[in-house]
Amino acid sequence: MATRRLICGLAWVMLSILLVTLSANAKRTVPESVGAYIDQWHQDRHLLHVEDDSGSKENKGKENEHDSKGKTENDAGPLVVKKLEKDNLGLTHGFVASISVIVVSELGDKTFFIAAIMAMTHSRMTVLMGALAALYFMTILSAMVGYATTVIPRALTFYISSALFAVFGLKMLREGWYMSDDEGQEEYEEVQADLKRREDEIEKQNLPTQDVETGIIRSPGRRFVSGILSTVFLQALTLTFLAEWGDRSQIATIILGARENVLGVIVGSCVGHTICTGLAVIGGRFIAQRISVRTVTLIGGVVFILFALSALWIGPGT
Repeated sequence: MATRRLICGLAWVMLSILLVTLSANAKRTVPESVGAYIDQWHQDRHLLHVEDDSGSKENKGKENEHDSKGKTENDAGPLVVKKLEKDNLGLTHGFVASISVIVVSELGDKTFFIAAIMAMTHSRMTVLMGALAALYFMTILSAMVGYATTVIPRALTFYISSALFAVFGLKMLREGWYMSDDEGQEEYEEVQADLKRREDEIEKQNLPTQDVETGIIRSPGRRFVSGILSTVFLQALTLTFLAEWGDRSQIATIILGARENVLGVIVGSCVGHTICTGLAVIGGRFIAQRISVRTVTLIGGVVFILFALSALWIGPGT
């Protein structure tokens, strides 16, 4: 009986120890597993937040990059448009300035009368082509000479050219003021006499010479050149080139090439020369007799003065 009680007591003790041990292990394991689970949950939540933040930052960075790129492109767009508008404005201004200066300078000028008189006795097309060849070459040369001065500071060339325009304008106004009403007729007759003298000299030089021994007629070397190019063409080209050299229209083209768009100056000057020379060749003596050189000179002086005064409100950087 006592033994049975002892065995039952030991069994209860062992059972109690086992239960205590299990309960202790259960208390230690369950909180640890729950805590680990909670910690893992918090870590996962943190990782999700980090990924969300990095993703949002990346997306925001891409959006900012896209916005900045779009903003840069949007900012660059108006700049390109403004530059194109400025270039087009410079081209137009150079064209208008050059064509107006050439027209008021060449109408009634010596080159005008040369083309008009030669067109009366020679082929109009040949005279026109020869005169325009000289004028176009002189225009390109003068404009490039003016453009070469762009190595000098823009402000300096701008104000120097404006001062030269003022000087030429005052000079033209003075010439027009003291000019007689029949100045055009006098200029016409002077050019006609000069051309007559030159044609006589050319005819004498082109007369064939006969070899005394062989009897073969030999022509001078000039006839070889005239065989390639018409004598009338060469005469119109040479006379126009010499008359244009140092003329006020050439100097005006140089000045415009220094301060305006050089392409606009070349195109405008060529168009102006074509208009004036075309009128001279087609109209001939009629236009020469009807035109008032005095009036054209006075108008030209006013135009030159206006271009000089434009420097007061149009800066060199405009």
